[in-house]
Amino acid sequence: MRTAEPRTLANGFVGEARWPDVAVVPSSSWPRSAVTAALVRRALSGLPLRARFAGRQDVGLGGPLLEVYDPAAFHARIGTGGLVGFGESYMAGEWDAPDLVAALSVLAGQAADLIPAPLQRLRGLWALRHPHEERNTPDGSRANISRHYDLSNDLFALFLDDTLSYSSAVFREFPASWDRMEAAQHRKIDRLLDLADVSEGTRLLEIGTGWGELALRAAARGARVTSLTLSAEQRALALERVRMAGLEDRVTIELCDYREASGEYDAVVSVEMIEAVGAEFWPTYFRTLDERLAPGGRVALQAITMPHERMLAARDTFTWIHKYVFPGGLIPSTRAIEDTVRDHTRLRPARRDAFGAHYAETLRLWRERFTERAVEVESLGFDETFRRLWTFYLAYSEAGFRAGYLDVQQYLFTKENKENPAP
Repeated sequence: MRTAEPRTLANGFVGEARWPDVAVVPSSSWPRSAVTAALVRRALSGLPLRARFAGRQDVGLGGPLLEVYDPAAFHARIGTGGLVGFGESYMAGEWDAPDLVAALSVLAGQAADLIPAPLQRLRGLWALRHPHEERNTPDGSRANISRHYDLSNDLFALFLDDTLSYSSAVFREFPASWDRMEAAQHRKIDRLLDLADVSEGTRLLEIGTGWGELALRAAARGARVTSLTLSAEQRALALERVRMAGLEDRVTIELCDYREASGEYDAVVSVEMIEAVGAEFWPTYFRTLDERLAPGGRVALQAITMPHERMLAARDTFTWIHKYVFPGGLIPSTRAIEDTVRDHTRLRPARRDAFGAHYAETLRLWRERFTERAVEVESLGFDETFRRLWTFYLAYSEAGFRAGYLDVQQYLFTKENKENPAP
């Protein structure tokens, strides 16, 4: 058996109390590690990258470099934790890549084929399962949302633009540049408000407040906005921004689960909220949109999506993203969204626009800014392990969009007026 041992990063030991599964390499028998090493080598040998293990001869067909400094720890983590272990190995500093996005893009592009077919068929036996407490019940959702969005408003402000928009922007041209991020975020918001036909006097329900930019922009059009969030930190800052804009009479921000929403609205907007709902509750989420929307109203929805077959394969698997970034989340497919809407609501799809390349650029700019402000991140109390975690999360997400494994959509759903009763 491999002896568990604490890991050391450049600035000292990984905090074992804060990062227990990163600080200690899991025990793995020699046969298990040997089989893992063989499977990893087999998977990487046919990919357009270079994997280098402790300075030895490269494996792969050539391309971006993935350098493994501690092969024994790397294989022990993957052998016991799969892709969760792969991410934890990066957090522990056991491997790195000069161009992390390029290396991860190769892996994301081949995600369906990295694990041999016989092991894929046995996925239910070896894949980690979601913790029961992370189900997106009302209480579970509050806890899940808090773990990410209540980290620190100051942390998010370090890498987001002044709109504090934490979703894909829409750029006019590529490559995108930071000085155009704010305009690109406003362009995204305006497209959604236009889809929902938000104007003077519109009663608008927003599910998922963020830090309030969409609510502010809708109110500036003359809408009366009710916005719902489960993040106390986000709500506090969003309310402050509403007060500073002098729009308290037009914007209400409630600490409220979408299932507790009441009232009738002319339009409903929800931006990258469905990813936190969970497949179990997708029917409830879309029925809520339907029930809150007045006849003749419109729903504008922005959603990250993945291919349907990959979603089905991943929906019951506990991943690194679940463990460290978005507990309880699941990215839907366009088919899952449209089937759920058809089967559980009176809404009808009227339009869908995909713009995944814009999300890749949005994430690149966030990642570069996060990296540039590492000293400020540290000053907020976030250690090197956290910074490697966040770097991996942003790069991993960007790679997904660059490889086409992920996409992002803006949907318009409509609801017909009720027929006039017979005289």
